[in-house]
Amino acid sequence: EHRQDSREHMVRESRQDRELGACPRESPAFHRLFTTLTITREPWSKQGAKDGAVGSGQGCASASSRAATTTTALFEPGRDGQTPQVVVLVGAPGMGKTTMVRKVMVEWAEGALHTQFDFVFCIDCKAIVLPMEASVADLVSQCCPGLPVPAGKILDDQKKILFIFDGFEALGFSLVQPKAELSSGPGEVKPLELTLMSLLKKTVLPKASLLITVRPTALRSLRQCLEGEYYVQIVEILGFSAARREEYFHRYFENPNKADMAFRFARGNEILYSLCVIPVMSWTICTILEQELSGKKNLLECSITTTGVMMFYLCHLLKHRDRDNPQVLQQFLLQLCSLAAEGIWKHKVLFEEKEIKDCGLDQTGLLPFFLSERIPKEEEDHGSTYAFTHLHLQEFFAAMFYILEDDGGVVSSLGRLEKDVNKLLESYKSRKDLNVTVLFLFGLVSQKSIEYMDKTIGCRISPQAREELLEWLQGRHRGLSHPGQAPKVSEMDTFHFLFEMNEKSFTQSVLGHFTDLDLQDTKLTLYNQVALSFCIQHWAGLGCVTLQGCSFHWQDPEAELDASVLCSGVSGAAGHPGALVVRRREELPCPIRLLCRALRHRDSALQVLRLRWCRLSESCCAELAALLAEHPGLAHLELADSSLGDSGVRLLCEGLRSPGCRLRILR
Repeated sequence: EHRQDSREHMVRESRQDRELGACPRESPAFHRLFTTLTITREPWSKQGAKDGAVGSGQGCASASSRAATTTTALFEPGRDGQTPQVVVLVGAPGMGKTTMVRKVMVEWAEGALHTQFDFVFCIDCKAIVLPMEASVADLVSQCCPGLPVPAGKILDDQKKILFIFDGFEALGFSLVQPKAELSSGPGEVKPLELTLMSLLKKTVLPKASLLITVRPTALRSLRQCLEGEYYVQIVEILGFSAARREEYFHRYFENPNKADMAFRFARGNEILYSLCVIPVMSWTICTILEQELSGKKNLLECSITTTGVMMFYLCHLLKHRDRDNPQVLQQFLLQLCSLAAEGIWKHKVLFEEKEIKDCGLDQTGLLPFFLSERIPKEEEDHGSTYAFTHLHLQEFFAAMFYILEDDGGVVSSLGRLEKDVNKLLESYKSRKDLNVTVLFLFGLVSQKSIEYMDKTIGCRISPQAREELLEWLQGRHRGLSHPGQAPKVSEMDTFHFLFEMNEKSFTQSVLGHFTDLDLQDTKLTLYNQVALSFCIQHWAGLGCVTLQGCSFHWQDPEAELDASVLCSGVSGAAGHPGALVVRRREELPCPIRLLCRALRHRDSALQVLRLRWCRLSESCCAELAALLAEHPGLAHLELADSSLGDSGVRLLCEGLRSPGCRLRILR
């Protein structure tokens, strides 16, 4: 009876509260918009320890290991029969981790999880404010104030309790804490960081279950916390499958004709469509297309880069606001960017009402389009708090802070944050959570972006940061190359940054100082391959390519139809971004098609190609044979640990017999 009363109380809390990170369209109709995500599940011990390489070395996930899951299945026994006590939900930013957490809370509130858990408590790591002291019991009371049952009573049955840590990488304190200082009982009051670490290390409530969401780059840090003998399961979010992407468009648009039109547009632009695998990008693109479909604009004008999508969306938010007074809009954006940047530096996503007013952002005609208000509950004595409608928007405006011209008149009320691009880039070495902000920085200083922002919303972007970005990219890889070795590029994010800027001359300036490409244990998704191929085709001095333990992913194997990769310079002259080219499953290109086509560009200086432990199959041999036959400089090819089969080797031999083949070494 007590548990039922508590559930009813917490259901009311859940329904009244608007969770952080919710897209504006999700809150009023969460059930209608929630679309099942595709995941893989593996025990922790099977995962590689390398950050950002979840599942790498395993090859492409088979159709059987890609399961469209419900949240109730997260804690069900795995294939080995063991029931996980800790589930680690891994995904890149915007892949839907927080949405999955919200779904868990909703299903628990509706009773769908009652056989597994009596109580579910969610800790938003991004909203934690230090310093403060609290016990585990205090955390429970703060999660659900006014509970009819004492917190200590709730915590008696540990096995029926689930604690959720949403956004582990945002914890802004040291993860190395002496075990003697950790809590052993739920009533012990400790500094908050020690209390949270006690839950993670299970020195307190060891039989309770944990659900932890984390970005791939923070897996190594999380590994330091989860050192016990309990069973841990990794659940990696792969995003929307082809079918789920289309389903999301139809869920988003109430008019089926508009849904069909919007999806056909996104489906016909392969780069844009590949971004739709990320749920937040599907939401952003749907939001943009929804507004476009109500007018007569040409949908083909939509930019295909992440920054382009964000700029396009920003333009639409502002196109009818304060046109008569552009100075007001400019001042608002400058203060908004300052607020965003301060928050990113301080791991802060919640802002007090006073901060909003002090920044001059309390303008009813503009504020609701960027920040969502969290109204306090009756028993809370503080005022309203605000958060950006999505973390990616905060990261986008944080990047804008560094390059918007402001005549030196704007100073943040939160502090005196300098517009020091070099400091941001230097901090990125140790703070990988700045990745998206740095990515947007590259996209914003492209010549196309500078002209677009000035023309559409009157924002002046300083091109000064371009030289700093150029020097930083060149310098970071020089430092990674050992003396006496050929200068090489070995970080995948470099190719993302260059692709985001999308300028041939800048790419050539960065890569012209290097001769080798060396990637290890990297999952080469379609988007990664497009970014990599864009850079390779503008890399005239590339002589050696080494891909070791990398896995190539094309499209969801369950998809019956596939569109050609429509990328300038990769798919040829016919690759118009709006052209819809449909292929049957049996005509799907091989996983390394983009790589091989990019390596065949006319200025290629390639001599050595090493594809070690990349699990290549027979489907790759036709493209490899064409590369051998057509590339005049390729002299060295390694295909270690591949399963080419007899028919695959026959195809390879056709390339070797070609008069154009100059190969001298095959391993």
